[in-house]
Amino acid sequence: MSGVKCTNKHRIKIICFLLATVMSLSCAGCGQKAYDMPYNPDAAVSGFNVISRQNSKAAHTFAEDLCVVTENVTNDETVDMTQAEAAVLFDLNNCQVLYAKNAHEKLHPASLTKVMTALVALKYGSIDQVMTATNTVNITESGATLCGIKPGDTMTLNQALYVLLLQSANDVAMMIAENVGGSVDHFIELMNQEALELGATNTHFMNPHGLTQEDHYTTAYDLYLIFNEALKYEKFNEIIQMSSYEATYSNSAGAVKTISIQTSNLFLRGNYKAPDNITVIGGKTGTTNAARSCLMLLSRDASGSPYISVILKAETRDLVYEKMIDLLDEIQN
Repeated sequence: MSGVKCTNKHRIKIICFLLATVMSLSCAGCGQKAYDMPYNPDAAVSGFNVISRQNSKAAHTFAEDLCVVTENVTNDETVDMTQAEAAVLFDLNNCQVLYAKNAHEKLHPASLTKVMTALVALKYGSIDQVMTATNTVNITESGATLCGIKPGDTMTLNQALYVLLLQSANDVAMMIAENVGGSVDHFIELMNQEALELGATNTHFMNPHGLTQEDHYTTAYDLYLIFNEALKYEKFNEIIQMSSYEATYSNSAGAVKTISIQTSNLFLRGNYKAPDNITVIGGKTGTTNAARSCLMLLSRDASGSPYISVILKAETRDLVYEKMIDLLDEIQN
């Protein structure tokens, strides 16, 4: 028994010695020994600095470089828009709303639809691809604008976009949709997908041309979003500024045919003049019985600053241009 007691006492002495040694070293380190990597709150990897940097970062919002409309912004003293259902005017450089009436009201867009058709074609198609018309180009609706292509005719997407945007040909819209999308239905799916991606949530397309159809609608504000995106494409900018265009294409027998067209934009044709110091760069027109007269423009002031304006459902074609002149005059007020 005495041997056991001795062994236990020896162990206790060793443990006490080790504890004393550790405590001694710890106290010495507290006041004397420098660490190789001392804690520094300003260090890039310090917890304090990482959290501070995270908290200081501002998320980029979806609409930080877009104009945002939450209510009507009107000046009844200078702009009488009683004979139009909706209108907007945006200063693109300053993301400023200069005028807005019923910006989010769902309306028929008529051929302003073709801006989205061009946007999807430029995004998903190849400008040099040769397209062949099928029976989908046989549009029989009374008053529909047609360039006269027939099944079997071929032209490039580049040529077709000029005809689409300048003449506003509905048969060409169908040819573009079928050839770029693989089918007209799939192309329309791409149009609606693109609208959602742009935030045009009050828009729904049923066709690529804009002829009246149930559940085919958009808003003045959504058209601004779509037009603003289309303007990012150099080819789109080039086309909408032209007053006329001539192209040659082949018919089903291989014979060469020539098409000569003029823009439907009466500002570019000289029928109407913008206010002094305002230049109309280009845009898109649209007219159907349901949509009445519609007009969307890109304009610049004397310093070159850009503006987008949209008028939907004006009573007549002359009226939509007269009211657009009044709207553009707000740029200088």
